[in-house]
Formats: sequence, structure tokens, C-alpha cells
Amino acid sequence: QVRLVESGGGLVQAGGSLRLSCAASGRAFSGYVMGWFRQAPGKEREFVAAISWSGGTTYYADSVKGRFTISRDNAKNTMYLQMNSLKPEDTAVYYCAASNYCSGYSCYEVKRYNGWGQGTQVTVSS
Repeated sequence: QVRLVESGGGLVQAGGSLRLSCAASGRAFSGYVMGWFRQAPGKEREFVAAISWSGGTTYYADSVKGRFTISRDNAKNTMYLQMNSLKPEDTAVYYCAASNYCSGYSCYEVKRYNGWGQGTQVTVSS
């Protein structure tokens, strides 16, 4: 089982930027599809972005497309989420997750991921 630890969250003004990191340990990081999800108070956990094991394929929720960029460095066992032009509605706890396998729209589904981090809070003030 892969172990995941997120970092980089914080408080930022609308229009600002943050970079989240997800450090992995345990089983081979490069074998997983990796994803970012978020959960706001009173709402269900929702898909944000995902990246294939090689980094060659990425997926984004429509709400973050053009503002967020997902990337990974398999040599460092780390995944990133660069978040620009942040909006108050981006406020949530952000989780990184690992999937043994998903493809296309299945990578948007929470149930496809079997490893989760503890989450990091992102708060965007207006």
C-alpha cells in the first residue's frame, strides 16, 4: 500500500496561487495513476485532476481547467498541483489519491482510488 502525505495548503486571497505537493512512500509510486480531490464543508468529495503513471496524460475537472496544473516527478515520488487564479469556491480540503488502474472518465471516480492522504486545507478569501 502506498502512503501519501499532502502539503502546501494555506490561506490565500482570490486571484492568488498555491502549489500543493503529495509525497508518496511504500509501494512503487510510478505504478499508480495519481489524482487530486477536494471536499468542501457539507459537500461530497469531488474530482479535481489526475495524471497517468508516466505523466503523459492528464485529466481536469471543468471547474479548474485552465487554472490548475497537475504534474509528477517519479524520481522524487512526488505529485504536484499548481493552482493559479484561485477563487473562493476553491476553498476545501484537498486530498491526493492513488489508483492501481483507471482510464478516461473512470479516473474521475472516488471509488477508483485505493490510497488516500490525510488532506491539506486550502482557503481562498474574497
